[in-house]
Amino acid sequence: MRSGPNTLKPYRENPPDRMIGADDIVFADFGPIFEEYEADFGRTFVLGDDPVKHRLRDDLPRVFAAGREFFETDPDITGARLYAEVERLAKEAGWELGGWHAGHLVGEFPHEKIDGADTESYIAPANDTPLRRTDKAGRSCHWILEIHLIDQEREFGGFYEELLTLG
Repeated sequence: MRSGPNTLKPYRENPPDRMIGADDIVFADFGPIFEEYEADFGRTFVLGDDPVKHRLRDDLPRVFAAGREFFETDPDITGARLYAEVERLAKEAGWELGGWHAGHLVGEFPHEKIDGADTESYIAPANDTPLRRTDKAGRSCHWILEIHLIDQEREFGGFYEELLTLG
């Protein structure tokens, strides 16, 4: 869980705990394990009536859906191409992306153990490999799409993530 200015921070950072305020924005990032398979799920909540925070919360699933639709239209899409589209969608909605990637591989390993230097494991600008591929063991790759939108000036962000595809 992150709130307020801590919502600007990417996953790997561990900002200090803070109390949630009456007019705050909060996101929850869950990584449940089902048998030996990891999943990821994230959502944003707004307390109070701040219209900009509400707009950001409402834009998150729209950017996710548009990113998923873009993914579905191109059978040879690369991580770099999907990242560029998600970045474009974020800017079009009036936000910035909050991290160096927009998602990652998921499967029968904790994604915390993905080699950060292995760009083929991320939806990122440097990943020129097709997302629809098999891994080294011959299994189909499955992806989590992460939408982390931020407003640097107002010092808050929001987060939305879930499975991009199973096929």
